Amino acid sequence: MSWVDGQPSDGLSVHDRGLAYGDGLFETIKVVDGRPELLDRHLDRLKRGCRTLAIPCNSEALRRQLTAFSVELVDGVAKLIVSRGEGRRGYAQPDPVIPRTIILGSPFPNYPDAHSTQGVKLYSCTTRLAEQPLLAGLKHLNRLEQVLARSEWQDPAYAEGLMRDMSGRVIEGVFSNLFIIESGKLLTPALDRCGVAGVMREELLERAGLIGVDTLVTDITLERLLDADEVFMCNSLYGVWPVRQIEACVWSVGPLTRKLQRLVADLSSNT
Repeated sequence: MSWVDGQPSDGLSVHDRGLAYGDGLFETIKVVDGRPELLDRHLDRLKRGCRTLAIPCNSEALRRQLTAFSVELVDGVAKLIVSRGEGRRGYAQPDPVIPRTIILGSPFPNYPDAHSTQGVKLYSCTTRLAEQPLLAGLKHLNRLEQVLARSEWQDPAYAEGLMRDMSGRVIEGVFSNLFIIESGKLLTPALDRCGVAGVMREELLERAGLIGVDTLVTDITLERLLDADEVFMCNSLYGVWPVRQIEACVWSVGPLTRKLQRLVADLSSNT
């Protein structure tokens, strides 16, 4: 199931700048019972990204398209792509910019229940994230670093990979955000140099604050991560996965991780 510019289609111009240059952004949205979860957060992040890249964004039109698409999809994943549209050869932006909207539907990933209940093992990736503050936080279409990182392991014992930047700071997973817990405080890596500012990350920071948990966005070294009391990963599709092992370091699933996991487990009923 796929739509292009609001109409069912499986075709795309070879002149689209998303294909030629990765000139655009995307959102991966969980759809349950015909409703897109965390839609406001997804659209807010997309709008921020479009402002940064100077791509026109009609968020209300996108909301209508996603709502209608989700009703047809019913359950699964809606991937929204907004590119700068078509252009001639060369990096210069077309004038005017006429953005293109693509929505792709797919079944929900078949993640094992054990990832949520027992926790996951992370692969420590050697691929490093380049530091580019202008693009930091955006979910842009240039994902080759993640493609390379994901190619580093095939062993299904690893559910996710841990990624660091060129300075060795811990940043995120290949397709998830990272949190650690120190003495009851919730910490997540700063994403002002690189990384994707996930909508579930944003949701968890807000919900943790509402229940009185201190939160901190800061630089996190590998040593600090390995010394944490609890560690977990999150994204908008699976919610929260406790981390049980990175390299030789092992954790049990902690109480605050479980509490936060339960807080976001009810999203489907409240969306």
